[in-house]
Amino acid sequence: MDPACPSAEAVAVRGNLFRAVGTVEELMDYPGAVLDSRYEDCVLMPGFVEAHGHAGTGSVWEGTYVGYVDRTDPDGRFWPGCRSIDDIVERLHEGAAELSDPDRTLMAWGLDPIYFPGESLTAVELDRATDTRLIYITHTSGHACAVNSAAMRASGIDETTSVDGVVKGEDGRPTGELHEFAAMGLAAHLVQGGSILQIDENSIGRYAHNGVNTGTTTLTDLGSMILMDDAGVELYRSCVSNDSPVRLNVFHFGAGAGPVSKSLPEAVERIVRLKETSTDRLRFGNVKLMLDGTLQGFTARVLEPGYYGDQPNGMWNVTPEEYRAAFEAFHRAGLLIHVHCNGDQAVQLFIDTLQAVLDAHPRRDHRHTCTHSQMTRPAQYRRLAALGACANIFANHIWAWGDQHLDITMGPDKARRNNAAATAARLGVPLSIHSDTPVTPLGPLLTAKHAATRLTQSGRVMGEHERISVSAALEAITIGAAYMLKMDHEVGSIEPGKFADLAVLSDDPFELAPEDFEQIGIHGTMVGGQHYTSAIAQDRTGS
Repeated sequence: MDPACPSAEAVAVRGNLFRAVGTVEELMDYPGAVLDSRYEDCVLMPGFVEAHGHAGTGSVWEGTYVGYVDRTDPDGRFWPGCRSIDDIVERLHEGAAELSDPDRTLMAWGLDPIYFPGESLTAVELDRATDTRLIYITHTSGHACAVNSAAMRASGIDETTSVDGVVKGEDGRPTGELHEFAAMGLAAHLVQGGSILQIDENSIGRYAHNGVNTGTTTLTDLGSMILMDDAGVELYRSCVSNDSPVRLNVFHFGAGAGPVSKSLPEAVERIVRLKETSTDRLRFGNVKLMLDGTLQGFTARVLEPGYYGDQPNGMWNVTPEEYRAAFEAFHRAGLLIHVHCNGDQAVQLFIDTLQAVLDAHPRRDHRHTCTHSQMTRPAQYRRLAALGACANIFANHIWAWGDQHLDITMGPDKARRNNAAATAARLGVPLSIHSDTPVTPLGPLLTAKHAATRLTQSGRVMGEHERISVSAALEAITIGAAYMLKMDHEVGSIEPGKFADLAVLSDDPFELAPEDFEQIGIHGTMVGGQHYTSAIAQDRTGS
């Protein structure tokens, strides 16, 4: 990822930094050089950078997986997908049988009803799994949940509940489906771990190991709810030490995920102070704001002509006024802001707010980022470029929900414009691509594959003219992601003086078709000159 030296035979490491890049003969002339040939049969790339992920990737696996697609957990265990409502009910029944505490809520995750058109998964179906134990299932997006009848009774959810996002049937009674954070908050007291935004020491550790398994050396926790509390900060510090297998960049969740614990001025002051305590492995000082919901849940805010089936527009997770106040406060403090925008109406609010705030408070090189950026239009990308903003594009969505976008949510015309990385690149917007793990699996090489192929699960190409080259896709998961984290002077390419972070691969992705990227083995990583072996590689070798 360094145009001055696009490929080389060897790399020299001194301490935690790259010393030089070149041939073995050249590097052996450096003072004190010792040859280490452990990777002589491997391919080394800059350690991958995931600029939109969640440490809850580790905690969700404490619950029962009921998603449609096959997944592999951070420990390397394979979980087959649930391809029918009956499969989900059976797995929930099995999960309930494994719990010894009769009062413990059965936590599950990965659900998305859009995979079962014409069918429903309501409290009636969930009651088939257990009619006594409370059930709480997080949708794979993290923007909705499903609960059973016992859970609704325990949460006081009934026909008199008037909170936006509580889905009701024709009889006026709640179905057990809760969309977005105001509605989900009604049942939040039932959550005992297993939520995307709930983390502990074990979940942070599993998230880090997932990084090693996928060649990812820099991760983000894009939306922490615990930085306003000293114990929360200490949790990160105790888990991310100088020998941690990843660098973790923690973003404070400043608005859009429910009530905040401190006033806006207090939060700004605290994050500024925390930024000064950052280390090489643990970074504070960045902020996430969330505007809308999800396309597949029909809660993203979209401009005309709207959703394919003329469904009602989505939901704001924060009012435009509250959003403007938060954005301006964190911007004025010199902090980096990433904003969740799925629909193009949310993107428009991001752009208009950024313009107004920059007019009032100019700031060079801010790198504020429109994250997800799924339905961003060409005119909007032109404005993002003019305003110095970045786009972190949700390429994994093309595979995970591409068929649904073509047939159900957006329709064939708007779907081919979904996650338009080629347009962003052509119009000069700095970009990255991401997984939003655990919403989709962490794996930057697979994310690069999705951006380069735009293949859906059924094998269709969703917008051939928005495919990007292999080179552009690999840049997006390395130096591109590093840039929008303001870490491109430290990571993202193999250059002298940068941190010695590497992904250790079995094959060279430049020599393969992107469709074959999933065949590339990840042997492990190097972070700051320290070597880490993936759990998957250990399983293959038996060591």
